[in-house]
Amino acid sequence: MKSVILFRHGKSDWDAVYNTDHNRPLAKRGIKAAKRMGKYLADLDQMPDLVISSPAVRAKTTVQLAMESGEWSSEFKLDRSIYGGSSGTLLDLLYNINDSMGVACLVGHEPTFSSFISNCTNSGWIRFPTASMARLDFEVSAWKEIRFGQGTLAWLTRPKELH
Repeated sequence: MKSVILFRHGKSDWDAVYNTDHNRPLAKRGIKAAKRMGKYLADLDQMPDLVISSPAVRAKTTVQLAMESGEWSSEFKLDRSIYGGSSGTLLDLLYNINDSMGVACLVGHEPTFSSFISNCTNSGWIRFPTASMARLDFEVSAWKEIRFGQGTLAWLTRPKELH
């Protein structure tokens, strides 16, 4: 089985000074939620083998805080294609993961993540607020075997649901 954890970046600070959308930082609420979600995943004992993040400041910072807070030992990479990419872009990213890895975490943005979940599970639109995480499971042995419509939503957790 291969599992994909989708992790949306934390709440960003629209009032901060930044020159491009790519450089928008996290708000205090986003920082707190990122740490909470990192610990949550560690408490579930479902830390990913590999984390691939959008290089956007808010996404990269979210996962760095989560990894630190949850003490993840995951391999970490940045991939520009996640920022502004489509569901198909995410699928292509997964196809290039080494099959020795069982769980991958993609860190990025909406509406791509909701769309990816819908496409993978043949479900309707799923509300996926900032700092939410979802795990999709695929009954395959190789990443290249993943197909839209063949995933199962194992869980979806929003930061507000954690205390």
